[in-house]
Amino acid sequence: MPLPLEIPGRPHDRVLRQLVAALLFEGIADARESAGEGPRQFHWSLGGRQFRCRGTAGPFGRIRITESSVEMQALDGEWEPASLGAIVTSLPGTGISRGKLLRELEETIALCEWNHRNLPPRVRRRMTFPELEGALDEGHPYHPCYKARTGFSIADHAAYGPETGKAFQLVWLLVARKHLRQALPGSEKAFWLAELGQKTWEKIQIRRQELGLPDEDFGLVPLHPWQWQTLRETLLSGWIAGGEAHHLGPMGDRYVATQSVRSLLNVDRPLAASVKLPMNMVNTSSKRILEPHSVCTAPPLSNWIAGIVQSDPAFAEEYPLAILREYAGIIADAGGPLAGQIGAIWRENAEASLLPGEAIVPFNALMMVEADGRPYADEWIERFGLMPWMNRLLEIAVLPVWHLLVWHGIAVEAHGQNMLLVHRDGWPVRLILRDFHESVEFSPGFLHEPEKAPDFLSINPLYREAEPDQYYWTDNLDSLRELVMDTLFVYNLSEISHLLDVCYGLPEFRFWQRVESLLTSYANERGMSRRQAELGHDRPLILTESLITRKLLALKPEYHHAISNALAERTSERRRKP
Repeated sequence: MPLPLEIPGRPHDRVLRQLVAALLFEGIADARESAGEGPRQFHWSLGGRQFRCRGTAGPFGRIRITESSVEMQALDGEWEPASLGAIVTSLPGTGISRGKLLRELEETIALCEWNHRNLPPRVRRRMTFPELEGALDEGHPYHPCYKARTGFSIADHAAYGPETGKAFQLVWLLVARKHLRQALPGSEKAFWLAELGQKTWEKIQIRRQELGLPDEDFGLVPLHPWQWQTLRETLLSGWIAGGEAHHLGPMGDRYVATQSVRSLLNVDRPLAASVKLPMNMVNTSSKRILEPHSVCTAPPLSNWIAGIVQSDPAFAEEYPLAILREYAGIIADAGGPLAGQIGAIWRENAEASLLPGEAIVPFNALMMVEADGRPYADEWIERFGLMPWMNRLLEIAVLPVWHLLVWHGIAVEAHGQNMLLVHRDGWPVRLILRDFHESVEFSPGFLHEPEKAPDFLSINPLYREAEPDQYYWTDNLDSLRELVMDTLFVYNLSEISHLLDVCYGLPEFRFWQRVESLLTSYANERGMSRRQAELGHDRPLILTESLITRKLLALKPEYHHAISNALAERTSERRRKP
């Protein structure tokens, strides 16, 4: 079940095309374009070789490559299908970074092929939210390593991958308290009783007594079973040998992986919290451990944002939004060799707040085409009409995030996995946002209510000497705009506009005219024109993150490149001309 223009069972072509699209988009390949009827022809040279493909340039300059069109020139001058190896070896960077990239591309292909062979056809439109979280197996629509899970074997994927939907118990450790930092809501015992239930809590207490480990000396920490197998004879072996950590085994409720792999949903108690656990693997673009400083910052950070939303009537009446609080965190060895490897974050359950008749889908489901060749949301669009449904979707998806940014001065990472759509029989009702501990930014001088911000200096000593842009705060408003526009527009809604163009013939510029109109009306109605202008959302050129450049060069945490802005005023004016 693919994205638009993709064919199931052909991951090699998709990986190749997404790699080329990223190279062209990020300017790693300096392509010449030849326009004509239909798709453009792109020509470029890398590593002494000539390449070409057909495709189109969409909003924000996003490149969409035509199926089976990527070719390279052979020594005899003839054109032949390009290989991943030939493209990757021609790229900048070191041999190490190119080799790592090629392995991740090959891992992506292998995992997709396994899924295609082994997963039965599924009717996703009829799935519950937890089922759909695992069944959205398409992966990142931009990043070519969209299924790379470095360190995961096929057996690991079958046991713990979200696509297979296998349930498993967490592994539990007792760790010396001198190694632990905790941020829990209320007393520790009350927290564990609520999360584990009386029966599991009593089992753990019996096991603690058998081992002779006093409660005041050793604290409880869950571990993903894959992480336990990875660490038990490596980084964790010294602690185990020295009596600093004790293995209690698997216990308690069963969980299934969501599409992010490391965030888990409770199977046995469907309305219980989800748990986010570190996994020492590279998934798509980054290692999926937990950033140590963020684990105990997660509760005050998400409480702050949730409090802002609850205290502003606009979020209830005009821009309906709910926040899933990350209400508890535990981290072990935050500054040592095991930093980020052992810990957990507990997050509120999305379905627990639903009203009768409401349902939830991950927002990226709306980008997908199902096995019958129709978009996931096709029945909804047929029911309500394309334009009414699209207009309502944009109001629900854009305005809450934009109000949080422009009015309150808080930027969130609103990509397709972090956004959940609440709907009634397909009609968008409100937005739910999740996953804040590593993906919130603000500028102190731009906050609407700076006195409500968490006292970061008291939360973690690391923050006391921190530079702007190192953690959550910045002195550059461009960073706020970039975070929101990157995630919400460049790499999220651009996929929706592409689907509506391909499947319903709606020109993409019409979609983005509607987005521009929403933002303009918002600023005028709320008296926010000056603050919105400070963010520069309508500049002709904006910066966006260069994900493949970072993988290849790997010298800085982030790389950026300039792109044309689909919301630029002059661009919009040109679009309106006949």
